[in-house]
Amino acid sequence: MSAKAAPGWGSAHLAAIRPGEVALDPAEQLAVHQTLARYAFALDQQDLEALGAVLTEDATWAFKIAGESDLGPVVGREAILAFVRDAMDAEADQRRHNLVNVAFHGANADTALVHAYLMLTSNAGGSGGGSAGVVATGFYTFGLERAGGEWRIAELFLGTDNAW
Repeated sequence: MSAKAAPGWGSAHLAAIRPGEVALDPAEQLAVHQTLARYAFALDQQDLEALGAVLTEDATWAFKIAGESDLGPVVGREAILAFVRDAMDAEADQRRHNLVNVAFHGANADTALVHAYLMLTSNAGGSGGGSAGVVATGFYTFGLERAGGEWRIAELFLGTDNAW
């Protein structure tokens, strides 16, 4: 696997998902944004309970690392939480999942399709100030469903521009 993906590699994946109508009022759009923010905060705080709360029971996660290596899909909330737990156990730094350029590509009262860029940062800390920097960049495609009166992530695809 190469250390980084070829420029524009993700455009083939993103172009396959054509924008559709966004039939959600601003309050519901904000609720979707809040679900994505809670997802990122749960990962950063290593809070598996909070992460589980933003996933549907049958959620699926899939990844493409550096445009080449496929990972997943990981299917089901419990399997996803186990996958994330293993990843968290291997981390020795403070991660921050920065979701930017969040864009709806279709939504109605029950479902939403949203893209966002990822800028994953890390701070290793230490007495000398440590090192902080960007670990990875990439993009997400989130498929959300309205369940139990709340928006939850049903499908997640992450494509990263580099391996780490």
